[in-house]
Amino acid sequence: MSIENSAPLFYNYWPQILALVVVYFSAVYFINLKNPDKKSESDNKEKSKQNLKKKYQTPDREAEVNEDDFVEDNAMMASALPDDLHHIPLTTYKRYSEQEMIKRSVAFYEEMNNRRTLRFYSQEDVPKEVIENIIKAGGTSPSGAHTEPWTFACISDKSLKQSIRKVIENEEEVNYKKRMGKQWTSDLRPLRTDWHKEYLTDAPYLILVFKQVYGFNPENPEKRINHYYNEESVCIATGILLAAIQHAGLVTLTSTPLNCGPALRTLLGRPKNEKLEILLPVGYPAHGATVPDLKRKKLNEISVWL
Repeated sequence: MSIENSAPLFYNYWPQILALVVVYFSAVYFINLKNPDKKSESDNKEKSKQNLKKKYQTPDREAEVNEDDFVEDNAMMASALPDDLHHIPLTTYKRYSEQEMIKRSVAFYEEMNNRRTLRFYSQEDVPKEVIENIIKAGGTSPSGAHTEPWTFACISDKSLKQSIRKVIENEEEVNYKKRMGKQWTSDLRPLRTDWHKEYLTDAPYLILVFKQVYGFNPENPEKRINHYYNEESVCIATGILLAAIQHAGLVTLTSTPLNCGPALRTLLGRPKNEKLEILLPVGYPAHGATVPDLKRKKLNEISVWL
């Protein structure tokens, strides 16, 4: 079938139709050229939509600060370390025999293998000195350019713990009902966890681990210090913190309160350069506490030897 028969209108008037199309797009082009603000406004609306979507998908990550967000030029940056930093002989290292190394590595593995995530806590007090030593252990972690980009906020005040619980439970109820989706909530169901967080007020201590996305020069607060690999550094410090908690004879739970970071930072009066990374309730297990009967992967499932 020819186009003359199938689309006679287009066949007879195609020059006029083509002219209209050209005129339309030319007009749109020149209007945008004369009104850049209108086009910019449209672009900004689209970016806002994308940012909202990104914020929803990765809560609290929109608060991440990049170097370009807080410096105008490199001259404003301050080094965390002096240029003439003195280097000294290594005197803290102690070498063990092979037998002793194997013995120590097995003992440490067995202690860590006994570590379990716990949701049921005794309200019995824990000596403050124990928590202080645990924090000091976390502070031994390596960090990018030795910037030590962490703050461990330790909470024992009952009313403040109650306020933290209120913030988290309000958000977590929305998370479980609307944000997390069926797959996520289904995966969590065997663990018997929901938005109710009794452990936040039962545990004698809460440790909120904040990462500092940048720091300040103590001699000149106007100059900021770039914290390289701040997230990786804080994650390593948290791992050491978990080991220290286990070694001290206490229990904990790794909690990442979804969408609660800014509110908790404000509640605790922490500065804007700090972002909540993880929350750890710390204490003794409640009498009769239970844990899921989980199995860990075997060595050949988590390692590759090349």
